[in-house]
Amino acid sequence: MKTSKKVKPAATPKPYTELPLNQILQGNCIELMNSLPEKSVDVIFADPPYNMQLKGELHRPDNSHVSAVNDEWDKFDSLAVYDDFTREWLTAAHRILKDTGTIWVIGSYHNIYRVGSILQDIGYWVLNDIVWRKTNPMPNFRGTRFTNAHETMLWCNKGEGYNKYTFNYDAMKALNEDIQMRSDWVLPICSGKERLKVNGHKGHSTQKPESLLYRVLLSSTNKGDVVLDPFFGSGTTGAVAKKLGRNYIGLEMEDKYISLATDRINMVEPLTGDALEITPAKRAQARIPFGNLVERGMIKPGTVLVDPSKKHSAKVRADGTIISKDDKGSIHQIGARVQGAPSCNGWTFWHLEVQNNLIPIDTLRQQVRAELH
Repeated sequence: MKTSKKVKPAATPKPYTELPLNQILQGNCIELMNSLPEKSVDVIFADPPYNMQLKGELHRPDNSHVSAVNDEWDKFDSLAVYDDFTREWLTAAHRILKDTGTIWVIGSYHNIYRVGSILQDIGYWVLNDIVWRKTNPMPNFRGTRFTNAHETMLWCNKGEGYNKYTFNYDAMKALNEDIQMRSDWVLPICSGKERLKVNGHKGHSTQKPESLLYRVLLSSTNKGDVVLDPFFGSGTTGAVAKKLGRNYIGLEMEDKYISLATDRINMVEPLTGDALEITPAKRAQARIPFGNLVERGMIKPGTVLVDPSKKHSAKVRADGTIISKDDKGSIHQIGARVQGAPSCNGWTFWHLEVQNNLIPIDTLRQQVRAELH
């Protein structure tokens, strides 16, 4: 979340030799990041000041007051000052990010284009721009422009060629009912019981919904990873990180937000055991040759495999190859050839007939993977 850009008079933080895991550090985010070990953080989620440049009070048509973002930490003297601030904190973030790490930066039309340009100038490589489409956005009360119903997140790695980053593609697909997740996310803004209140007023003017951070962290981190939020605010990043078994580091200037976030995170019950497991990426799963099923006796030589329609068949040989008529080869090669196709996933194409039911041979492969796991 957002925090003040102004530095309170304080000593420069001493360098950390070990990461201060699951703590909120008070101070200027740039100085604090510069005090952390180089290449020590897996993921950074940043919700910096948007520099919204609001002029005057905002009211509804009935003249009631709108609680807009008019905090001091969101005010900058000029765009040049804002750009300098952005360049400094993004440079500090780049230093502490692991070579396998990624950074998420969220913003609105007020700032995200300037932030994106500076990200690329520093050397970050943009992987996606995610459009968070709000199901319940605040209306444009003055009726002078379209309702601003979305914010943009830039997801980046450290630079071109830094391609060994975490992306839990299959988990995201599972979260989206087995449909590849798109870059437009339809989620509600933070409201109702989730919105933190202090004396009946918003605890933080730009509190983000946990559903947004849940998707961010589930997609780009693994259990035990370190997630840093340089603009910690109300602590949404820390709350979701704790719930999902990730470590967090929060950087925050203001006492009131640190108190709010601390109380909130202390109430979070982390998930444990099987509840924390996600669908693993296929490329990360153990490679199981078809011949492994044969030598284990799970599929015997001489067994006849068929496709789902029983139009094609092939017999298993002792070395894990299969033969269809006079054509011999792997389960993938023969599957492609009988179909006249350029390629074939033999694991899902070939089936065993068991008690009048057809079972894909991939079922047996998953059994072996489960045993290895």
